[in-house]
Amino acid sequence: MIPAAFDALFLEARTHHHWLETPVADSVLHDLYDLGRMPPTSANTQPMRLVFVKSAEAKARLRPAIWETNVDKVMLAPVTAIVAYDLEFYEQMPKLMPGVDVRGRLMTRPPEMLAKMAQQSGTMQGGYLILAARALGLDCGPIGGFDTAMVDETFMAGTAWKSNFLLNLGYADHAQLVPRRPRLDFEDACRIV
Repeated sequence: MIPAAFDALFLEARTHHHWLETPVADSVLHDLYDLGRMPPTSANTQPMRLVFVKSAEAKARLRPAIWETNVDKVMLAPVTAIVAYDLEFYEQMPKLMPGVDVRGRLMTRPPEMLAKMAQQSGTMQGGYLILAARALGLDCGPIGGFDTAMVDETFMAGTAWKSNFLLNLGYADHAQLVPRRPRLDFEDACRIV
């Protein structure tokens, strides 16, 4: 990887809360998904599901579920992706693993094991989605401070989708960034055994 990619994906990339009024085209969201779906998941399950909240009407429906400290961050972002995972991801396995009865094997597993599998792989995909957004020139603001049950009822009723986190997307006002906060050193966060 070239140093410019390190900067774009990690070193210069930041969590953003202030946005320019530049809209994000639907075609960019299609490109984002096309990139974000490619990294690996357990047994190619691909449980991540996305709801892109763009319109003023949809943002108004999302607002009551957002914790007070995050309302402006979400309301002012051009797009807020509800990054979710599908508890019934196994229904797509004939398409994702043709010729192998992965669906049948998964159906014998306890529901809590399938839910954990969906959440873990869906979260991995969500992390890759952030990298894909940055690679496409989008800025990101991930958020966990919201009422998941309310979001699920409002945007995913009648499905087996469950919200995991929110991801604000757009073109940030970099002039409003504060200095990066400290990160833990290797010795504070890692062990080699």
